Amino acid sequence: MFNEIRSYVGVTDLVDIVATSILIYYLILLIRGTRAVQILLGIMVLVGLLGIANVLHLVLLRTILQLIVVGAAVTIPIVFQPELRRALEQIGRGGLFRIGVESPARPEDRPIAALAHAAFALSRSKLGALIVIEQQSGLKEFCDTGTTLQAQLSAELLLAIFMPRSPLHDGAAIVRENQIEAAGCFLPLADQRLSGDRLGTRHRAAIGLSEQTDAVVVVVSEETGAITVARDGKLSRPVEEESRLVKMLLAVTRPPRQERHLRNDLVAHLRSRLTAPRRREDSRADRTQELRT
Repeated sequence: MFNEIRSYVGVTDLVDIVATSILIYYLILLIRGTRAVQILLGIMVLVGLLGIANVLHLVLLRTILQLIVVGAAVTIPIVFQPELRRALEQIGRGGLFRIGVESPARPEDRPIAALAHAAFALSRSKLGALIVIEQQSGLKEFCDTGTTLQAQLSAELLLAIFMPRSPLHDGAAIVRENQIEAAGCFLPLADQRLSGDRLGTRHRAAIGLSEQTDAVVVVVSEETGAITVARDGKLSRPVEEESRLVKMLLAVTRPPRQERHLRNDLVAHLRSRLTAPRRREDSRADRTQELRT
C-alpha cells in the first residue's frame, strides 16, 4: 500500500503541499482580527451555496450566485487593500522569510531613554502626544504632511513640540534613528472601532499607521495621561513606569545604525547586497566633494 501511495505522490507533491500550507497559514495570520475575516466567511458561504445549487440543479439560483461570486472576486483587491499592502511590506522587509532566532535585547540607548522621559513628563501634565519611531518602512510620505525639523532628539525638544501653544502639538512627531525628522504630521486613521470610551483620534491614528507600516507609535492620552504603544495594528496596555517603557521600546525597535548587524534573514541579506554598492558610491562622492572644498 505504501508503495502504491509513493507511485502517486512524489517529492514535488509534498513540497507543493507544504508550501501551500505555509502560504495559507501566513494569510490567516494577516487577516486575523480584521474585518477581512467576516468578508472571507461571507465569500465562503456564497461558494458553498453555489455548490449546493449545482448539486440540486437549481439553475436560477446558480446563475445569480455565479454573478455575485464573480463580482465579489473582482472587488477582492479593493476590499483587502490594507491587508495586501501589509503583506507586501512584510515580504519586502523580510518579515515572512526570517531564518533563525530573534536578536537579543540591546542595552539602553540615549534616544529611547529621552523619548520615554519626555512621554512621562507629558503624561504627568496630561498633555497629549503622538511620537512615531520609524523602522524599516519609510515614512517620508507622512513626514511631508508636517514640518521638517531634522533635529537631534532630546526630551526638551519633544516637550516643546507638544506644548499646547506650540503650532506642532496637534500632529505626530516622527523619529528616525536619533533625529526628529518632522512634527505636526498627519497619520492615517484605523478603520476598526476602538474598545474604550477614552480612546480618541490619537489612538486611532497610532493604530492606523502601525497597521500599514512596521512603525512603533507612543501615544500619550490628553484626557487620562495614560501612555500606550501601538505596534502591528494593536495597542498595548497603559505603561505605568518609565523603565518599563524604555525596555518595551528597546525590545520592539531597531538599534542605531552604527550598532546594527545584518539580520539572519534572506530578504534583508539580498537588500543589503543590492544597496551596498550605492553606499560606496555615495562615500566616494562625499570624499570627492571634500577634496574639492
